[in-house]
Amino acid sequence: MECGGERRWSTSSCSSYRDEMRYLDDPAFPNNMTHTNTSLIVEMLDEYYFRFKRQILQYQSCTLGLFPSIGSKSNPSKVAYVRDSIYCAMASWAMAQAYRRIDDDRGRNHELSQACVKCMRGILFCWIRQADRVEVFKKNQSPKCALHSVFDMITGDSILEDEEYDHLQYFCGEEVWAGTTSIDVVALYLLTISQMTTSGLQIVYTTDEVNFIQNLVFYVERAYRTPDFGMWERGSKYNNGITELHASSIGMAKAALEAVNGCNMFGENGAAWSVIFVDIDAHNRNRTIFESILPRESSSKNTDASLLPTLCWPAFAIHENPIKYRAMGKVMRRLKGRFGIKRFLRDGYKTIMEDKARKYYRPAEVKNFDNIECEWPMFLIYMIIDCHFRRDKVEKAQYMEELQSLLFSSDDGQLVPKYYYVPRECVEQERANPGSQTKVASPEGTTAGVFLWGQSLFIIAQLLNDELLLVNELDVIRRYLPALERPKYSTRYSKFQGTAPDLVIQVVLMAESVRLQQLLATYGIQTQTPHQVEPIQIWSPKELTKAYSYLGVNSKLGLTGRPSRPFGVLSTCKIYRALGHTFICYPLLFEISDFYLAQDISLVMDDCKNDLAFLSKCWKLHGRPTWCMVIRENAIKGQNFGEFLGLLAQIKKGMVDGIHVRLGKLQSFTSSACLEHLDFLQAIPDTDIFQPFEEKQVSSSFKSLTDIPTASSIKDDFHLTEMELEHKSTPDLMHYFKSFSGFTNQASVLKILYQRDANTRMDGVPIKHKMELLITRAGVHKKWSVVRLLSGMLEKLVDSLAPSITTILVRGKQVTIGVFGKEEEVLDKPMAPNELKTLLYKMCAPHDIRQAVLQQELIIAIGKFISFNPSLFDGILKIRIGWIVQAMKMEITQEGSHIVDIHSLSPHRIKELLYGVLTRNKKEGDLRTPLQKRQLDGALNRVPRDFYSRVWKILEKTPGGIKVAGYLLPQQPTQSDMTMYELNFSLLVEQMLSKVVEPVYRQLIVEAFMVVSTILERNPELSFRQSVQMDKIMSEAFEEFRKDLQLEHCSDQDVTTRFFNTPPNVRHGTTAYIAKAVMKELLDGDMRCLAEDILINKKDPCLNVITFRGSPRIRPDWSKSHMGH
Repeated sequence: MECGGERRWSTSSCSSYRDEMRYLDDPAFPNNMTHTNTSLIVEMLDEYYFRFKRQILQYQSCTLGLFPSIGSKSNPSKVAYVRDSIYCAMASWAMAQAYRRIDDDRGRNHELSQACVKCMRGILFCWIRQADRVEVFKKNQSPKCALHSVFDMITGDSILEDEEYDHLQYFCGEEVWAGTTSIDVVALYLLTISQMTTSGLQIVYTTDEVNFIQNLVFYVERAYRTPDFGMWERGSKYNNGITELHASSIGMAKAALEAVNGCNMFGENGAAWSVIFVDIDAHNRNRTIFESILPRESSSKNTDASLLPTLCWPAFAIHENPIKYRAMGKVMRRLKGRFGIKRFLRDGYKTIMEDKARKYYRPAEVKNFDNIECEWPMFLIYMIIDCHFRRDKVEKAQYMEELQSLLFSSDDGQLVPKYYYVPRECVEQERANPGSQTKVASPEGTTAGVFLWGQSLFIIAQLLNDELLLVNELDVIRRYLPALERPKYSTRYSKFQGTAPDLVIQVVLMAESVRLQQLLATYGIQTQTPHQVEPIQIWSPKELTKAYSYLGVNSKLGLTGRPSRPFGVLSTCKIYRALGHTFICYPLLFEISDFYLAQDISLVMDDCKNDLAFLSKCWKLHGRPTWCMVIRENAIKGQNFGEFLGLLAQIKKGMVDGIHVRLGKLQSFTSSACLEHLDFLQAIPDTDIFQPFEEKQVSSSFKSLTDIPTASSIKDDFHLTEMELEHKSTPDLMHYFKSFSGFTNQASVLKILYQRDANTRMDGVPIKHKMELLITRAGVHKKWSVVRLLSGMLEKLVDSLAPSITTILVRGKQVTIGVFGKEEEVLDKPMAPNELKTLLYKMCAPHDIRQAVLQQELIIAIGKFISFNPSLFDGILKIRIGWIVQAMKMEITQEGSHIVDIHSLSPHRIKELLYGVLTRNKKEGDLRTPLQKRQLDGALNRVPRDFYSRVWKILEKTPGGIKVAGYLLPQQPTQSDMTMYELNFSLLVEQMLSKVVEPVYRQLIVEAFMVVSTILERNPELSFRQSVQMDKIMSEAFEEFRKDLQLEHCSDQDVTTRFFNTPPNVRHGTTAYIAKAVMKELLDGDMRCLAEDILINKKDPCLNVITFRGSPRIRPDWSKSHMGH
């Protein structure tokens, strides 16, 4: 015993006790304790109880139960921090859980439980007063509308106003560094309240509070697309007030959604309307984006210690061990030191070099903190707790030994310092030799008071180590177990369980009419109609969205419920029960849309297969998914009926592209389906507001396929140009419209009329209506150029465009829209549909209105491809839609077929062509010419795997920076602000390359960078004195190529084509000429050499790299004998 009777956890004082208590995991343990063991447990728990009261509980606010960040008797804080308070509540709850084993706990279990409840309710009180912020944030996810994270400890008032969050502020003389609440804090609160409520604590008292908790779920559901300030509430690494997507926030939100789904906020005896619901599609997006970002933390942070509580306790956000341990390994490898773990690289917080008077840093200031970042012992405790869950005693002992030497001994016991910092006199030595200097413990957590966050973790770890607390008591809902192994508490509400290895998708075929059902029956396809499945109803996704809009509504708090966002395919594959009815929703795919994609049956069938593949991969709920396919009469018209029957035949056989399905009647599937009871709808005043899908009433049946109306062939008898029509009067144009039978001429007339006056009427019918009718007719006849032209004129927008953009962006890509060769607009953050529409038509309409809708098709297709097969986009950081259209045009030309306008291709053919350009160089690279490969890779903006790190190394050797197409990438402040593997640096390089206007030339510039990098890597003593002029290097390589092959008499165009079509790594290849030009640039620029002799490195015959030793000397015949010939 030491430090006032405190037990040192690294000693063996409790080893005999632990040996006696190895049976603690036995569920019957509480009933089997001997009197001796009980006395020993009580003695140890009492010791921890008094320590907890001295170190933590005495600093709890008497009014709201909140905690400060630093607990000090001499200088008590007036500021409460939400995150620190949650961890203090966790420690109190852990102590209460430990006392539960004791029959006569002398009221301490109740005392500790109520201290925890008071804290959690205090946070709820502070946030519920900001319900208006929740209402705004759940709709637009603006950081300005986020909940606050610091409050007055006594009153619960906000410490800072919104406009004050941009500046360092003081409250009652205390420095306040926090910003608005990050997503992960709200998620941590939801996760913790779910754990505590499941353990039996009563935290939520009223229905109003239940509604508020439900709205907190809406608050975090879109974490996957919401840039926030992160765990450290500073945003990007540069601390400049800029938010970014953080993997730790997304992962914490994903874990919270799993924990709170189906949780009754009133406990096991709660009411039906106190259950929390989660959008499974939102959960899936958070899961997939979280996994795709790892092991990165964000665009500016290659890794971050905040990932530890996300990957381990308390969140356990991922159970795919390869991904998890890769991310954790990166944290430990890059950030661990002798005194703890750094938060992230170049973190200036509390370092000697940080200007304490400013909240934000200046440009390039983060370079000052390189290698002198503070190290936090607290994160070693996270690793110790994780070792308990993994039962890794060896690693646990190592971390315990490291931590023991970092603790501070005080009158109140051992304390955890907040951080260790490099003292001013050791800064230069530490920079020169990282890890060599002895860091000093911070006043916080030592002399200036107790660091409550770290101390709470320390007490929890000690309870686990002394086996007074079991991991199942700390993680009541078993987050640490894979979902399939967790206990199921209720079958009334959907629960996450992971994807079953032998998942079978239940398929219901719903014909919209009896005559369609009869027709399909003649081909052996059994379907049902809405009337035949009664009393079960068929709902559209819009009706389900309407139903969920009543979830969480509370007029007293000004909360309107779930935002009106469409549900994805996962949510539509449940069977729902509400208001005395049972119903199922068909997917959004089968909803009648204003956009023309549904007119292409081949595309619809492809999307059906994608839906099934998505379900087989992403279904994580208990019970089987039930997929309802609505078949409309339009689907059997036209040339694709045979292909459509083929898909139905695959479904009937039970296997669709390797996916197990089971076709049957809806009534027989309810027992094995995933069920969801929407009990919150019981309170709505009008139960007849929902309109189920109605069966189509028809007068007669189809006797055979020949009875189905088919599209007759219509051809343009002659073609008038728009120039010829523009000079005609409006009455003449209307006359022409009626006399023309061809779609192209009619579309041209309508376009001119619409441009003159959008409110024009023809035969009493608005011109817009005429255009809509022509779009439908042209779609039936596969006149896709006409369809796209008129859809563009009407500025149509596909429903899922904004989610598709988000899907692309959150995977670390950027999107540009605009016509090839014209101005482009970069999309680097999610946008609202109306904003996207305005931007899209602004960039495309002046050049080709058809591209405005064609690019929407491509964005939708790219969103699906990147979700199912992200490897297609390896090496592509910036997805330039206009350039991809150009790549597709080039591929059409190179196929050798007759000239085809890309706008006349069907949407399905566009999707196939897109897939082709993404894969062709990989699959058919040996069959393509160098020019074709360069054109395609250049148009796709594809670069080699280590390209950006090579550019970084070039920049290190180039004080004047790198210049491409007139754009200068400076060495400073680029390398002071950023690091080599930082995503932001890669995006900066792409910004430079985007100035190149020709795809093939762009690709050659990329190849030139690889050559420069190789030369500098093999000759580390070389560097450029001035900026690297990449265009000059390419020009000199081109001229040397012309001269060497004696092509002076040929035109520039012919020589250029020949140069572009020359392989890189062959004799007289482009690599050799580029290398020669690079060496000339180095030599002409007064190269810096430290050695004396010049040797030819003959290891690479395609790249004759020079190695220097001694003073610079040049072989007289070097250029001819080694590069030219």
